[in-house]
Amino acid sequence: MIDSFKKVRGITCQLYFKHNSKDVWNVISAPNHLNLFHPFCKKNSIISWEDSSHIDMLEYLNGLKYIRKFTKWTPFKGYELEIGKKNGKQSYVVWEIKEMDNTTCTLSITVYPHLLSKYPKIISYLPFKLIIKPKLYNYLFSVISGLKYYLENNKKVPKNNFGKHKWFS
Repeated sequence: MIDSFKKVRGITCQLYFKHNSKDVWNVISAPNHLNLFHPFCKKNSIISWEDSSHIDMLEYLNGLKYIRKFTKWTPFKGYELEIGKKNGKQSYVVWEIKEMDNTTCTLSITVYPHLLSKYPKIISYLPFKLIIKPKLYNYLFSVISGLKYYLENNKKVPKNNFGKHKWFS
């Protein structure tokens, strides 16, 4: 599944955590977890949250609703998911935890966006480089920073805590 998405350009953001991989996993794998740390999340609700099926809905602050369908689930390591409007085009996302030692780890999120994916790379290169990549990187940085904030302060991240986002606020 991911091979077809890798044909489009991915955007990755990674942050270092002074927490072990178990602590990070326990937050990002919990039901409704985006309600705790996602700075552009109005509401994260479960559609299905069982061992064999993880599907939820993310409603952004601006009212945009996306369905997230998890396609690979590897405890303490991460997951892969498809995200997009119901019955709409989907982007592919990979969340990956890498343990550094018993007390530290990194979390990276890589998005393979469906935006511009139907256009040849030569035509989509500049719009991707100048618009899509910086906006998505800023978004990913805010999401991972929100998780870091939550883990360090044990408090929900305030809405738009790292600045507003044109696509989601």
